[in-house]
Amino acid sequence: MTHFMFSTGIENSSPTIDNGRKRVDEMEACRHYQCWREDFALVQDELRIGCLRYGPPLYKVFLGPNRFDWEFADLSFGELDTRGIIPIADLCHFGVPDWIGDFQNPDFPELFARYARAFAERYPWVQLYTPVNEMFVCATFSAAYGWWNEQLQSDRSFVTALKHIVKANVLAMHAILAVRPDAIFVQSESTEYFHAANPKAIGPAEILNERRFLSLDLNYGHRVNSEMYRFLADNGLTDQEYDFFMNEHLKSHCIMGNDYYSRNEHMVDAKGKTESCGEIFGYNELTRQYYDRYGLPVMHTETNTCEGPEGNEAVYWLRKEWANVLRVRNSGVPIVGFTWYSLTDQVDWDVALREKLGHVNPLGLYDLDRNLRPVGKAYKQLIEDWREVLPAQSVCLTVPLARRPRVHPPKTPIQAEQSEHA
Repeated sequence: MTHFMFSTGIENSSPTIDNGRKRVDEMEACRHYQCWREDFALVQDELRIGCLRYGPPLYKVFLGPNRFDWEFADLSFGELDTRGIIPIADLCHFGVPDWIGDFQNPDFPELFARYARAFAERYPWVQLYTPVNEMFVCATFSAAYGWWNEQLQSDRSFVTALKHIVKANVLAMHAILAVRPDAIFVQSESTEYFHAANPKAIGPAEILNERRFLSLDLNYGHRVNSEMYRFLADNGLTDQEYDFFMNEHLKSHCIMGNDYYSRNEHMVDAKGKTESCGEIFGYNELTRQYYDRYGLPVMHTETNTCEGPEGNEAVYWLRKEWANVLRVRNSGVPIVGFTWYSLTDQVDWDVALREKLGHVNPLGLYDLDRNLRPVGKAYKQLIEDWREVLPAQSVCLTVPLARRPRVHPPKTPIQAEQSEHA
C-alpha cells in the first residue's frame, strides 16, 4: 500500500527582475548550496519526511541547446537516491536561462522538453515530476503584472506566456514518459477565488473566476467557456494551438497538486481591480471546485504562513490546513499528500521577489540557521500521529513508486574535459 505523501520542499524560484539585469535565486538566498547535505538530513533524520519537492535551478543546469552542467544536480539527486527520499522533481520554477530570454520566446516549449528528457535519462529512478511550477502564477506575475522576467503588462503578453508555459509543461510530460512510461506528474498550481465586493463587481469576478482555470484547462484538455475562448483568441491563441491542448493532454498521468495561502482569495471591485482578502472559503471549498472541474486525485502541494509575534501563528495555520485536508478526504475526494513549503525560511517573498532586499520571511519548518521552528515541531508530530492512518486513495498511485537500481550518470562535457586534462 502506498502511504499518504507528507512532504516539504526546497524553495528554488529563480526569476529575473530589473529588466533581466538581476536574477533572484532562492536556493542561494536560503543557503541551500552550502547546506544541502544538512537540509536533506533534516528532512529525513529529524522530521522523518519521505517526500521532497526539489529541483536544481534551470538556469544553472541548462547552458544551451543540448548543453548541460549536471555537477550540483548529480551530487544532490545522488544523495536523495542514496537516502531513499522520494523527490517530486521541480524542473522550472518561475525562471529560464538568460540565453532563452523569457516566456515570450516561442522556442521555449521545445527547448524545455529537451531538458526534461535529458533530466529523465540522467536520473531514471525519479518517477514524480512537476515540470513547470505554478503555471498560472508564472504567466500572471511575468506578463500581466509586469513583476518578473519579461515584465510585461497586457492581456496579449499574458496569453503568450501562458500558452508557451503550458505547452512546455505538456511537451515535457511527453518527453519524460518516453524515458519513464510510469512517470506521474504532480501539477503544483495556485488555487484562487475572486469575490465580488458589490453587485457591480459580479461580472468582473465571474470573468476572473474562469480565468483562474486557464492553465489547468489547457494542460488537462478541458474545454474553456465561450468568454475565455474569445479572450484567448483575441490575444493570439490560434485554433491550431487550442486544438493542440485539447488533443495532446496527459490527464491520466496527473495528480492535481494545488497550492493554497491566505492571499489566494481576492476581493474584486466594479472595475476589476483586486486585492487579497484573506481566507473566506478556505482550502476545502476551493479544492472541491477544482476537483469537480477536473476529477483528478489531489495533493496539497504548498502552504505556509509567517511565524508572527506570538510565535504560534504558523502552528495554528498548519492545524487549520490539515483540518481542511481531512475534510477534503472525508468528503470523498482522493487526496494523496500534503506539503508545508518550504523546509527553511524564505527571502523577499514579502515583496513577491520583485526586489533583492534580503528580507528573511519566517515561513519555514526551520530558520536559515537550520534551527527548528515551532511549526516544524508541530509538523513532525502531525506526521507521526497520522502517517499510518492515511493510505493514499488514488488509483494513480497504485502504480508502485518503483526504486530502480542507481545508475552512475555519464560525465558532463565539462567533467569529461576536466578528466582529459587531469
